[in-house]
Amino acid sequence: MCGIVGYVGSQRAVPVLINGLLSLEYRGYDSAGLAVLNNKNIDVFKNQGRVKNLTDNFDLDSVASKVGIAHTRWATHGKPSDLNAHPHLDNSKTFAVVHNGIIENYDKVKKFLIANGYELYSQTDTEVIPNLVHYYYNKLTNDVEFRQAQMLTYSTRYSSVDDVLLALRCATGDLTGSYAIELLASFSPDQVYIAKKDSPMVVGSGEGENFIASDIPAILQHTKNFYFIEDGELGIVKPDGVTFFNGSLEKINKELKSIEWDAEASEKNGFDDYMLKEIFEQPRAIRETIGTSIVDNAIALPELDGVDFKKFNMIYIVACGTAMHAGLATKSIFENLAHIPTIVDMASEFRYRNPLIDDKTLCVFISQSGETADTIAALKLAKEQGATTISVVNVIGSSITRVSDYVLYTHAGPEIAVASTKAFTCQVTTLSILAMEIASKRIGSSIDSKIKELCKELSHIPDKVKEVLDNADEMKSLAKELYKSKDVYFTGRGFDAYVATEGALKLKEISYIHADSYPSGEFKHGPIALIEKDVPVIGIATNEDINAKTVSNLLELLTRGANVTLVTNQKIENPEIQHTVKIPECSPLFASILAIVPLQLLSYYVAKEKGLDVDKPRNLAKSVTVE
Repeated sequence: MCGIVGYVGSQRAVPVLINGLLSLEYRGYDSAGLAVLNNKNIDVFKNQGRVKNLTDNFDLDSVASKVGIAHTRWATHGKPSDLNAHPHLDNSKTFAVVHNGIIENYDKVKKFLIANGYELYSQTDTEVIPNLVHYYYNKLTNDVEFRQAQMLTYSTRYSSVDDVLLALRCATGDLTGSYAIELLASFSPDQVYIAKKDSPMVVGSGEGENFIASDIPAILQHTKNFYFIEDGELGIVKPDGVTFFNGSLEKINKELKSIEWDAEASEKNGFDDYMLKEIFEQPRAIRETIGTSIVDNAIALPELDGVDFKKFNMIYIVACGTAMHAGLATKSIFENLAHIPTIVDMASEFRYRNPLIDDKTLCVFISQSGETADTIAALKLAKEQGATTISVVNVIGSSITRVSDYVLYTHAGPEIAVASTKAFTCQVTTLSILAMEIASKRIGSSIDSKIKELCKELSHIPDKVKEVLDNADEMKSLAKELYKSKDVYFTGRGFDAYVATEGALKLKEISYIHADSYPSGEFKHGPIALIEKDVPVIGIATNEDINAKTVSNLLELLTRGANVTLVTNQKIENPEIQHTVKIPECSPLFASILAIVPLQLLSYYVAKEKGLDVDKPRNLAKSVTVE
């Protein structure tokens, strides 16, 4: 959660910081703030609410500083308020900090600081950081024995080390939890100090200027060259360069990587909202995802050449939220094609139940951002227990990609809206291709013709998604009927049950309507008690082998008064069903990619009918980087 930005260079810092925060609001928008260096003073501007409030409430045009840090907050410790907004200062106003993460032992550190004469004013965990840095800086500059001890600990390979950096390292050594920290020192006029553990951070390199951010899109308009910061690393960012250090404060060299994302991909490009833009980008995103993995109707995944798929007796697919639904939507593809038991598990529970995994287990982890804290923790556990790990990720160089044994990138491009859309369809596409690859390697030539046929089928999916989008007005009309509903239920069988689950999540995320999903056959085992006159039910039926069962279950709900909408690619004509939404025919294995699109559109248009902020739904953030 939360987004951080930093700048040092030759231009005014404030416009860079504000634009960066606006790009990062999907990570949190409970409050926002920035701090800049001004003649050996630190000026702080912050308030509750959106980033726009900063420019509305403060005269930032007059701030000439060329060095600054900034933060947009998703509240964890302390309610959204001006006082709890970042940046936070130490008592002497010597140091300012912005922080993404959670300091799990902040109460212990807070008590230590109070015992040493410090006062803390906010409810946040972050406020302990600048005060702890100040505590150690004071000891380093006033206690000769302490300084010598620290220099011996952290500076054995060269004669001196920056005192602020050393104080920051001492402070982080006392912290338990996660952090991406940017720190200003009032007496250091041209630099920002950074430290990272379990929270994302990148440094963008420019000509005579450098940038810091949680995510690439925040600074992509300024540079395409990035350093990816690893856990335990620290740095000093100056206009003319960046010096990186490991946890022992030994200087390290980091590779500068070029990111080929188009900065315009982060803009709305004429759409009212990012979510609608990203829904309509799905044909291109899916096509590019397919194009990197299928050549001449054959799977081409050279990044997995080192994997012996025949040795595995179990697959775990582990993820959170929408990414987990992508795993559920493809579970049967792995089992039906590759003939291997597959378990889909939510990352937040995975490591707390001692999963039975070993070196014959393949663990597949899914994350759009590559920074999902629960998924990273589950990935590390799987590696500790000897499992082979493959991650399906959208963001190059993200934390998960650097931990996993193997990585498959989706090619969705930047996804800014909090409610995920194109990431889901690209994840389902990538997982389907992975399932075909595993099947091919495990079963051999006897399945080659089937894989070729499926590859050909998959190549047509982007055009079929466009067909669905061409009929978007149908969902806009349906939204005008549904937006006043208090409850909506989604249902389906087989693959369709998981499309229903994702459809319900989309609706509740952005419209705040209570939405639940149940496999069609389960309604009669309890949930049917919730059905009364005119309650909307969205049914999905895309598999001719079981559609009759789904329709039968829907008719049961109709007799109880439900208002039924059926999403189908089959010729199902039933005059009792109030609405039928047709999607193109395709293999049941890939129908999830098509069936979810009208449900994404429906959720979007319902939220718009209610006048809600579609891109930034309440209480949510895009990348969940805390557990």
